[in-house]
Amino acid sequence: MWDLIVALILGIVEGLTEFAPVSSTGHMIIVDDMLLKSAELLGSPEVANTFKVVIQLGSIMAVVIVFWSRLWSLVGINIGGSEKIVPVTKSKSRLKLTHVIIGLLPAVVFGFTFESFIDKYLFRVETVLIGLIAGALLMILADWKTKQAKKQNKHFEAASIDEVTYKQALLIGLFQCIALWPGFSRSGATISGGVLMGLKYRAAADFTFIMAVPIMFGASAVSLLKKMDMLTTDVIPFFAVGFISAFFFAWLSIRFFLALISRIKLLPFAIYRIVLAVVLGIVYINMM
Repeated sequence: MWDLIVALILGIVEGLTEFAPVSSTGHMIIVDDMLLKSAELLGSPEVANTFKVVIQLGSIMAVVIVFWSRLWSLVGINIGGSEKIVPVTKSKSRLKLTHVIIGLLPAVVFGFTFESFIDKYLFRVETVLIGLIAGALLMILADWKTKQAKKQNKHFEAASIDEVTYKQALLIGLFQCIALWPGFSRSGATISGGVLMGLKYRAAADFTFIMAVPIMFGASAVSLLKKMDMLTTDVIPFFAVGFISAFFFAWLSIRFFLALISRIKLLPFAIYRIVLAVVLGIVYINMM
C-alpha cells in the first residue's frame, strides 16, 4: 500500500509543478531523491527514471485536454474546446503550426547537440540550485520590464496568442534553450522570454503550454521506448497511479495558473523559487 501512496504523491508533485514556473526537477529532487526514494521501492534507479517519464506523459496529456481545440486548429481543423481563446485585436491572423515549429527548433537543436553533456554534468543538486535562482532572477526582470513599459505607456506587441510573430516565436524558442539547464523551468524561461519580447502574460503562457506538447511528448516517447523493458507487470499499478494523479493535478494546475497569471504576474513564483532553493540547499548540506 505504501508504494501506491508514494506513486500518488510523486504524481501530484509532477502534476502541480511541471507547467508552473517553479521547476519540477527541483521539487522531484527534494520529494523523491531525498525523501521518498522511489528507486529503492522499485528496485533500481532505471525503473524509477522510467516512472518519471510515464508520469510526465500524464502531465502532457492534461495540456492536450485543456488546449484540445487550439491544437487541432494548428493543423486547420476547427472543433469545440474548453480553453478561452482571446480575440485577435491587430489582425485576422491565427497562431499557426509554423509558429510552434519555429519556437521548437532552437531547443531541439541544442537538446540533441548537448544531450550527453547535460545528462552527465548538469543533473546535480548544485546545478539545480543555480537554475532555481537564475530562473527567479529572469522572472523578476520580466516583471520589472513590464512595469517600466506601463510607466512609459508602451503597449504589448502581442495581446493574444494569435498575434505572436515568427520573430517572437524564434526568440521565445531561444529562451526555452535556457531551460535545458535543470532547475531553470521550461515554463518559467519561455513565459519570461515571451513577456520580455512583448507578449502579455496570458499570451506568453498559452504559447508556452502549446509549444510544450510536441517537444515534451517527443522527448518522453523516445525515452520511454528505450526503457520499455522496465514496464513489467509488477510495476504497472505503481505507474498507473502516478500517471493518473499527474494527469489530474496537472489539469488543475494549468487551469488555475492560466486564470491567475495575468493578475499575479511572475514575482510570487520567483520568490517561491528562491525559498525552494534555500530549502533544497539546507536539506542537501545536512545530508552530506
